[in-house]
Amino acid sequence: MSVLARAVRAVPAGVLALALVAGCAADGGADDGGRGADVAAGGSRSADADADAGAGEPTRAASDEPHPGGPPAGVVVDYQLAGGYPAPDAVGGVIRDVTDEPEPGLWSACYVNGFQTQPGDRGTWLTDHPDLVLRDDTGEPVVDEGWPDELLLDTSTAADRAALAEVIGAQVRACAERGFAAVELDNLDSWTRSGGRLDEDGAVDLAARLVAVAHDAGLAAGQKNTPQLGTRGRDEAGFDFAVAEECAQYDECAAYTEVYGDAVLDIEYTDDGFAAACADPDRPPSTIRRDRDLSTPDDPAYAFATC
Repeated sequence: MSVLARAVRAVPAGVLALALVAGCAADGGADDGGRGADVAAGGSRSADADADAGAGEPTRAASDEPHPGGPPAGVVVDYQLAGGYPAPDAVGGVIRDVTDEPEPGLWSACYVNGFQTQPGDRGTWLTDHPDLVLRDDTGEPVVDEGWPDELLLDTSTAADRAALAEVIGAQVRACAERGFAAVELDNLDSWTRSGGRLDEDGAVDLAARLVAVAHDAGLAAGQKNTPQLGTRGRDEAGFDFAVAEECAQYDECAAYTEVYGDAVLDIEYTDDGFAAACADPDRPPSTIRRDRDLSTPDDPAYAFATC
C-alpha cells in the first residue's frame, strides 16, 4: 500500500463544519453512545466508560449479503476527488468527494475521510472534538507524517469509536442525501501510522460502525486500501467492495480480488504500474491511470486512461 498515493485535496471547511455540527447534535442527545458528560465537555473519561451501553460492542453489518449500491460488474470507475467533471468515454461510474455531487446516470460513490481529519480542518476538530483526536505522550495531536495537515482520530476505546461513528456518520448520511449510491471510507490503515497507539481491531470496529451507518442510509460501503486485513474487512466490518491505490504497482491486487472478486476499483498513478496492470489478465475490471493530484481535465497535469 502506498500512503503517498493519496491525493491532496482542499475541502471547503464550511461544508465539513456543517457535517461536524450535525454530528455534535446527534451526539448530544440522551443516547450519546456511551460517552459521559465529562467526556463531552472535554474532561477525563471514567474507567467504566467503555462498558457503557452502546459503546462496548461494535456495530456489525446487518447482513452477510453485499448491500445494494456496489459498483456494477465490469463498469470502469473514474476517481474524481479533486473535483467532478463529465466522465470520459467508457466510464460508467465516478468517485467524488463528500462535498461534491453524484454524476447523473452513472454509479457514483462518495469519499469520506473516516479515520483522519481532512486537510484544513485541524482547528475544527481540535475545537469541537478535542477528545477524539489521537494524542502522543506529551498530549500533542498525532499527525500523519506523510500528510501533516491530517490528524489521526482516536480509535483506541469503544467510547471514542461510538462518538466518531456519530460525527463521521453525519458525513456518510450526507452522501446518501445527495444521491450517491455508495461511500468510500479512507485511511482505514491509520493505525499503522500511530506509533503503536492504535491497533487493527479498533480500526475494524470503527469501520463496522460506519458501514452500518452507510447501510442504514441505503449506501454500499467500500474498503480503502489496507490489503493486510484479508477477509476481515468483508466479514467483520461488512464492506461491499474495495478501492485500491496502486495495487498493481505493489503486487497487491490479488489481496483484494480474492476477497471482493470483481468489485475492486484500482487506481494506478505511474506508467509502470499501469502497464503492469494492463498486462495482467487477472487485474480488477475497473483499472484506471490517474495523475497523483487527481486533477480535472483543464489542468495540464491531468491524466486518465483505461486498459
